[in-house]
Amino acid sequence: MTSHHHPASAAPDASSTDAAATAEQPQAPTEFWEELYTAKPAVWSGRVNANLASVAGTLTPGRALDLGCGEGGDAIWLAQQGWRVTGIDISTVAIERARAAARAARVDGSLVDFVAGDLETWRPVEPLDLVTASFFQSPVHLPRTQILREAARMLAPGGHLLTVAHAGPPSWVENSEHPAHLFVHPEREIDELALPANEWETVIAELRTREVTSPDGAPGTLEDSVVLLRRLR
Repeated sequence: MTSHHHPASAAPDASSTDAAATAEQPQAPTEFWEELYTAKPAVWSGRVNANLASVAGTLTPGRALDLGCGEGGDAIWLAQQGWRVTGIDISTVAIERARAAARAARVDGSLVDFVAGDLETWRPVEPLDLVTASFFQSPVHLPRTQILREAARMLAPGGHLLTVAHAGPPSWVENSEHPAHLFVHPEREIDELALPANEWETVIAELRTREVTSPDGAPGTLEDSVVLLRRLR
Protein backbone atom coordinates (compact mmCIF):
# COMPACT_ATOMS: atom_id res chain seq x y z
CA MET A 1 0.00 0.00 0.00
CA THR A 2 1.05 3.58 -0.52
CA SER A 3 -0.14 6.44 1.65
CA HIS A 4 -3.16 5.91 3.83
CA HIS A 5 -6.18 7.23 5.66
CA HIS A 6 -7.27 7.81 9.22
CA PRO A 7 -9.14 4.87 10.81
CA ALA A 8 -11.07 6.66 13.53
CA SER A 9 -14.77 5.96 13.62
CA ALA A 10 -16.99 7.87 16.01
CA ALA A 11 -13.85 8.86 17.87
CA PRO A 12 -14.26 11.57 20.52
CA ASP A 13 -10.54 12.21 20.90
CA ALA A 14 -8.84 11.49 17.57
CA SER A 15 -7.25 14.93 17.59
CA SER A 16 -5.71 14.38 21.03
CA THR A 17 -3.03 12.05 19.66
CA ASP A 18 0.38 13.58 20.24
CA ALA A 19 1.31 14.84 16.78
CA ALA A 20 4.52 16.31 18.17
CA ALA A 21 5.81 12.80 18.76
CA THR A 22 5.63 12.11 15.02
CA ALA A 23 6.91 15.47 13.83
CA GLU A 24 10.65 14.79 14.05
CA GLN A 25 10.55 11.25 12.69
CA PRO A 26 7.36 10.78 10.65
CA GLN A 27 5.86 7.36 11.27
CA ALA A 28 4.39 5.25 8.49
CA PRO A 29 0.58 5.48 8.69
CA THR A 30 0.07 1.71 8.74
CA GLU A 31 2.56 1.31 11.56
CA PHE A 32 1.07 4.22 13.53
CA TRP A 33 -2.51 2.94 13.44
CA GLU A 34 -1.65 -0.72 13.96
CA GLU A 35 0.32 0.26 17.07
CA LEU A 36 -2.56 2.43 18.31
CA TYR A 37 -5.10 -0.39 17.98
CA THR A 38 -2.77 -3.09 19.31
CA ALA A 39 -2.04 -1.06 22.44
CA LYS A 40 -5.64 -1.32 23.71
CA PRO A 41 -8.35 -3.98 23.60
CA ALA A 42 -10.73 -1.29 22.30
CA VAL A 43 -9.96 2.22 21.07
CA TRP A 44 -13.45 3.59 20.38
CA SER A 45 -16.76 3.21 22.18
CA GLY A 46 -18.40 0.92 19.64
CA ARG A 47 -21.42 3.23 19.53
CA VAL A 48 -22.53 5.07 16.40
CA ASN A 49 -21.51 8.70 16.12
CA ALA A 50 -24.53 10.72 17.23
CA ASN A 51 -24.31 13.26 14.41
CA LEU A 52 -23.98 10.55 11.79
CA ALA A 53 -27.02 8.79 13.19
CA SER A 54 -29.14 11.94 13.29
CA VAL A 55 -28.33 12.80 9.67
CA ALA A 56 -28.11 9.38 8.03
CA GLY A 57 -31.24 8.32 9.88
CA THR A 58 -33.25 10.65 7.62
CA LEU A 59 -31.93 9.10 4.38
CA THR A 60 -33.33 6.18 2.40
CA PRO A 61 -31.05 3.14 2.83
CA GLY A 62 -29.01 1.96 -0.13
CA ARG A 63 -25.33 1.19 -0.70
CA ALA A 64 -22.93 2.91 1.73
CA LEU A 65 -19.20 3.26 2.31
CA ASP A 66 -17.76 4.16 5.71
CA LEU A 67 -14.28 5.68 5.31
CA GLY A 68 -11.87 4.94 8.16
CA CYS A 69 -14.41 2.66 9.82
CA GLY A 70 -12.21 1.78 12.79
CA GLU A 71 -13.83 -0.86 14.99
CA GLY A 72 -17.06 -0.65 13.03
CA GLY A 73 -19.52 1.29 15.19
CA ASP A 74 -20.91 3.49 12.41
CA ALA A 75 -20.96 0.80 9.72
CA ILE A 76 -22.76 -1.66 11.98
CA TRP A 77 -25.39 0.94 12.86
CA LEU A 78 -25.94 1.72 9.17
CA ALA A 79 -26.39 -1.98 8.42
CA GLN A 80 -28.91 -2.22 11.24
CA GLN A 81 -30.89 0.54 9.51
CA GLY A 82 -30.98 -1.45 6.28
CA TRP A 83 -27.96 -0.05 4.43
CA ARG A 84 -25.61 -2.38 2.55
CA VAL A 85 -22.33 -1.13 3.95
CA THR A 86 -18.64 -1.53 3.25
CA GLY A 87 -16.39 -0.31 6.05
CA ILE A 88 -12.77 0.26 5.06
CA ASP A 89 -9.77 0.97 7.26
CA ILE A 90 -6.00 0.90 7.07
CA SER A 91 -5.65 -1.18 10.24
CA THR A 92 -6.04 -4.95 10.05
CA VAL A 93 -6.50 -5.02 13.84
CA ALA A 94 -9.40 -2.56 13.62
CA ILE A 95 -11.00 -4.52 10.79
CA GLU A 96 -10.85 -7.80 12.71
CA ARG A 97 -12.50 -6.08 15.67
CA ALA A 98 -15.17 -4.61 13.40
CA ARG A 99 -15.94 -8.04 11.97
CA ALA A 100 -16.18 -9.49 15.48
CA ALA A 101 -18.46 -6.63 16.57
CA ALA A 102 -20.75 -7.24 13.60
CA ARG A 103 -20.98 -10.93 14.50
CA ALA A 104 -21.69 -10.06 18.13
CA ALA A 105 -24.44 -7.68 17.02
CA ARG A 106 -25.84 -10.43 14.77
CA VAL A 107 -25.83 -8.15 11.75
CA ASP A 108 -26.83 -9.88 8.52
CA GLY A 109 -23.58 -10.69 6.73
CA SER A 110 -25.10 -9.60 3.42
CA LEU A 111 -25.49 -6.06 4.78
CA VAL A 112 -21.99 -5.30 6.05
CA ASP A 113 -18.48 -6.06 4.83
CA PHE A 114 -15.20 -4.86 6.30
CA VAL A 115 -12.06 -4.35 4.22
CA ALA A 116 -8.49 -3.63 5.27
CA GLY A 117 -7.22 -1.45 2.46
CA ASP A 118 -5.83 1.75 1.04
CA LEU A 119 -8.42 4.38 0.18
CA GLU A 120 -6.16 5.95 -2.41
CA THR A 121 -6.56 2.86 -4.58
CA TRP A 122 -9.70 1.01 -3.37
CA ARG A 123 -12.87 1.42 -5.44
CA PRO A 124 -16.38 -0.06 -5.13
CA VAL A 125 -17.77 -2.32 -7.83
CA GLU A 126 -20.90 -0.19 -8.27
CA PRO A 127 -22.01 3.37 -7.50
CA LEU A 128 -22.85 4.29 -3.91
CA ASP A 129 -25.77 6.08 -2.29
CA LEU A 130 -23.89 7.29 0.80
CA VAL A 131 -20.29 7.91 1.77
CA THR A 132 -19.61 8.66 5.43
CA ALA A 133 -16.44 9.84 7.14
CA SER A 134 -16.56 10.34 10.92
CA PHE A 135 -13.56 12.12 12.44
CA PHE A 136 -11.49 11.30 9.37
CA GLN A 137 -8.52 13.27 10.74
CA SER A 138 -4.99 12.18 11.50
CA PRO A 139 -1.69 13.34 13.01
CA VAL A 140 0.17 11.24 10.42
CA HIS A 141 0.00 11.37 6.62
CA LEU A 142 -3.57 11.69 5.34
CA PRO A 143 -4.50 13.10 1.91
CA ARG A 144 -7.93 13.72 3.41
CA THR A 145 -9.41 16.07 0.83
CA GLN A 146 -8.17 13.97 -2.07
CA ILE A 147 -9.73 10.81 -0.60
CA LEU A 148 -13.05 12.53 0.11
CA ARG A 149 -13.14 14.05 -3.37
CA GLU A 150 -12.51 10.65 -4.96
CA ALA A 151 -15.15 9.08 -2.72
CA ALA A 152 -17.65 11.73 -3.82
CA ARG A 153 -17.14 10.59 -7.40
CA MET A 154 -18.23 7.08 -6.34
CA LEU A 155 -21.72 8.36 -5.55
CA ALA A 156 -24.66 7.84 -7.86
CA PRO A 157 -26.87 10.85 -8.68
CA GLY A 158 -28.97 11.57 -5.60
CA GLY A 159 -26.29 10.10 -3.33
CA HIS A 160 -24.88 11.87 -0.27
CA LEU A 161 -21.45 12.60 1.17
CA LEU A 162 -21.56 13.01 4.96
CA THR A 163 -18.56 14.19 6.96
CA VAL A 164 -18.40 14.70 10.71
CA ALA A 165 -15.15 16.25 11.91
CA HIS A 166 -13.52 17.76 14.95
CA ALA A 167 -13.95 21.53 14.65
CA GLY A 168 -11.80 22.33 17.68
CA PRO A 169 -10.20 20.79 20.76
CA PRO A 170 -12.24 19.54 23.72
CA SER A 171 -13.37 22.29 26.08
CA TRP A 172 -10.94 21.11 28.77
CA VAL A 173 -7.86 21.36 26.53
CA GLU A 174 -5.90 24.46 25.57
CA ASN A 175 -6.02 25.31 21.85
CA SER A 176 -2.24 25.54 21.75
CA GLU A 177 -1.94 21.83 22.55
CA HIS A 178 -3.50 20.83 19.22
CA PRO A 179 -2.24 21.60 15.70
CA ALA A 180 -4.83 23.71 13.91
CA HIS A 181 -4.61 21.56 10.77
CA LEU A 182 -6.36 18.74 12.62
CA PHE A 183 -9.57 20.75 12.80
CA VAL A 184 -12.19 21.27 10.11
CA HIS A 185 -14.99 23.83 9.79
CA PRO A 186 -17.95 23.34 7.44
CA GLU A 187 -17.01 26.22 5.12
CA ARG A 188 -13.43 24.96 4.87
CA GLU A 189 -14.65 21.43 4.17
CA ILE A 190 -16.80 22.57 1.26
CA ASP A 191 -14.20 24.98 -0.11
CA GLU A 192 -11.40 22.40 -0.06
CA LEU A 193 -13.53 19.71 -1.67
CA ALA A 194 -14.22 22.15 -4.52
CA LEU A 195 -16.94 19.96 -6.01
CA PRO A 196 -18.66 21.39 -9.13
CA ALA A 197 -21.41 23.73 -7.94
CA ASN A 198 -23.76 22.68 -10.73
CA GLU A 199 -23.46 19.03 -9.71
CA TRP A 200 -23.71 19.29 -5.92
CA GLU A 201 -26.17 20.66 -3.37
CA THR A 202 -25.21 21.59 0.19
CA VAL A 203 -27.89 20.10 2.46
CA ILE A 204 -26.18 20.67 5.85
CA ALA A 205 -23.12 22.74 6.75
CA GLU A 206 -23.05 23.57 10.43
CA LEU A 207 -21.24 23.35 13.75
CA ARG A 208 -22.81 21.19 16.44
CA THR A 209 -21.85 21.10 20.12
CA ARG A 210 -21.98 17.88 22.14
CA GLU A 211 -22.15 17.63 25.92
CA VAL A 212 -19.60 15.07 27.13
CA THR A 213 -17.69 14.08 30.25
CA SER A 214 -14.02 15.04 30.42
CA PRO A 215 -11.36 12.47 31.39
CA ASP A 216 -11.40 13.77 34.99
CA GLY A 217 -15.18 13.33 35.20
CA ALA A 218 -16.18 16.98 34.83
CA PRO A 219 -18.77 18.22 32.30
CA GLY A 220 -17.32 19.31 28.98
CA THR A 221 -18.19 20.00 25.35
CA LEU A 222 -16.96 18.98 21.92
CA GLU A 223 -17.63 20.94 18.75
CA ASP A 224 -18.19 19.04 15.51
CA SER A 225 -18.34 20.12 11.89
CA VAL A 226 -21.24 18.40 10.11
CA VAL A 227 -21.48 18.56 6.32
CA LEU A 228 -23.98 16.74 4.10
CA LEU A 229 -23.66 17.17 0.34
CA ARG A 230 -26.00 15.68 -2.29
CA ARG A 231 -24.94 14.79 -5.79
CA LEU A 232 -27.41 16.18 -8.29
CA ARG A 233 -26.18 14.45 -11.44
